[in-house]
Amino acid sequence: MEHLQEKMIDLHTHSTESDGTFTPEGLMRHAKESGLSAIALTDHDAVSGIQKAQPVAKELGLELVPGIELSTDYEGQEIHILGYYIDVEHPEFLKKLKEFVDCRDSRNEKMAILLQQEGFPVTMEELTRENPGSVITRAHFARYLVEHGLVKNRETVFQKYLGDGCKCYVPREKITPFEAIRLIQMGGGMAFFAHPVLCHMNHGRLRAFTQSLKDAGLAGIEAIYSMNGPGDERNLRKLAEDLGLMVSGGSDFHGNNKPQIQLGVGKGNLRIPYEVLETIKKRRIGMN
Repeated sequence: MEHLQEKMIDLHTHSTESDGTFTPEGLMRHAKESGLSAIALTDHDAVSGIQKAQPVAKELGLELVPGIELSTDYEGQEIHILGYYIDVEHPEFLKKLKEFVDCRDSRNEKMAILLQQEGFPVTMEELTRENPGSVITRAHFARYLVEHGLVKNRETVFQKYLGDGCKCYVPREKITPFEAIRLIQMGGGMAFFAHPVLCHMNHGRLRAFTQSLKDAGLAGIEAIYSMNGPGDERNLRKLAEDLGLMVSGGSDFHGNNKPQIQLGVGKGNLRIPYEVLETIKKRRIGMN
């Protein structure tokens, strides 16, 4: 009999509905082939992939957690908030999310115009045609420029044109992490602080900031993560314990857009046991 602790999961993944290269359906099949028992689909600012993934996950006997990852701004720093167990049919949530996405669409139009001024024949019509149903991000611009032979590689696109502060970069209007927590809760979800390790805050600042997120309704921290260095997971687990927060874990899988990160195992040494999800589910039942 399969023991609970032998079941592996991944609670941070992306599909073609945002900036991943696997379709939601293909991602479910890949998760099953990778031996995962459960997966959260957490596309950037989008829940459109959930309903596409659900029938495939069900058919495969794979547990699918409906999720989202929201990009936010805190004092000039980008902070990502994960939401788990989102009600993807909640009308008020979907309305607010659409308002958020509309801001991004206007930003994409501005970046397309700046790229055109640099001599690149790129339009939003073409990007949308080549990526039907996707939420267009800078990753899609980069892929278009490379695949059409306009720039030699993705790194050059970001170094010269679309990286933060570069000539074709347009900053986006972001919500705060506190607003993101409220939005996730509006959608019936539970909010988790994504990859705190990437925020590069010192321990005191991270602790104070996480406490402020908890005060706003944060449920947990993504302590198990592909990019953690030695000791990071231990420190984040301790922080979660001290603040009475849960722990989540994910690879941040994007397919070929982040080829060094594999589903479920990250760079090869990631291990997220099913009991991480079991704890989240128990807390969720207690909240309802």
